[in-house]
Amino acid sequence: MGQPTTPTAAVPLPATAVRLGWTSFLTDLGSEMVAPLLPMLLSGFPVASAVWIGAIEGGADGLASVLKRFSGRWSDRLRRRKPLVVAGYGLAGAVRPLMALATAPWHVLAIRLTDRVGKGLRSAPRDALLADCAPSGREGRVFGFQRAMDHAGAVLGPLVAALLLELHWPLAWVFALTIVPGVLAVAMVAGIVEPARAVQTKPVNSDRSQPAQLPAKLRSFVGIAALFALGNSPDVLILLRALELGAPASALPLLWSGLHVVKVVASRYGGMWADRVPKVRVVLAGWAVYALCYLGFAVCTEVAHVAAVLAVYGVYHGLCEPAERALVKELAPPDQRGQAYGAFHMATGLAALPAGLAAGWLWQEAGAGAALGLGAAVAVVSGVGLVVWQRRWER
Repeated sequence: MGQPTTPTAAVPLPATAVRLGWTSFLTDLGSEMVAPLLPMLLSGFPVASAVWIGAIEGGADGLASVLKRFSGRWSDRLRRRKPLVVAGYGLAGAVRPLMALATAPWHVLAIRLTDRVGKGLRSAPRDALLADCAPSGREGRVFGFQRAMDHAGAVLGPLVAALLLELHWPLAWVFALTIVPGVLAVAMVAGIVEPARAVQTKPVNSDRSQPAQLPAKLRSFVGIAALFALGNSPDVLILLRALELGAPASALPLLWSGLHVVKVVASRYGGMWADRVPKVRVVLAGWAVYALCYLGFAVCTEVAHVAAVLAVYGVYHGLCEPAERALVKELAPPDQRGQAYGAFHMATGLAALPAGLAAGWLWQEAGAGAALGLGAAVAVVSGVGLVVWQRRWER
């Protein structure tokens, strides 16, 4: 008989993963105090609409995605990931409170874009740093913890916002308060010590103008993930759906918080599952949940229906987020991890801009059912593509 193995859940997480998890918690605490209130803020502007919401969220994610491509590559070449991670969290934390000064939709757009510049700087180097410190075979658990902490902050953020609104705080004061978790997040990430592997990794290519090409298997997976993202409209539009069905403004933070409660639990267990079964299966399961939920949102007729489907929708995030990131590590050479995560985030994030614009326009012109139904259809097509991809590369 072989030596008994230590259960995955009993193995302590690396210190770097723990610190990055708490950094994500604090950052999302501040970010999600803002996100669920955007429909209410924009509703006070005469020209605001679903198209504006789609443009703001899709444009912000699109800009961040371009920067992720470059920041990931920089972190490989600089052989240091931490400076970019600290800079990214610092920039986002500094500009988010400026939402308190917004008096027009373009102000909101400018602030969100700058916020996402910070996200673009940090995301790929952070994920590569997590991959560097993750023990072999436990990548899903490491990424699951980070995503769970991220969503835990998103649980508390809306609750704090809801409490402050119930206490009759002006909306601007709620936005201004986000500077507190922003400062704490930077302090947390500043204490990270990079793993030796991340520091000692050699540059990908001595010719900086010609980065080494990523493996074909990874590139094709990124392409399929980008296709799925084309049908993935901003989650904030789901809150707009609740508003259309009669939800009071004070209920929006609670709905948003409830979604993230499910994400916390699903991310932890989804990450563990991704360490035990082929990661592609976990991604496919998540995409199937997404398609079913978007069909559910399309046919909802009451706020209670939206709340119920929203709870199930959180399972999609918990399944896909850790599994997709762990799969990228599995497919990428160690000296190209930053570049690989940058390519993944850029491709899926760039798709967010047309996805947000298309969903907002279709919502306005043909109704919520058409916009949400399109998202479900694209998810199904993407799932078929992923099955074909898996069979091709298993030959």
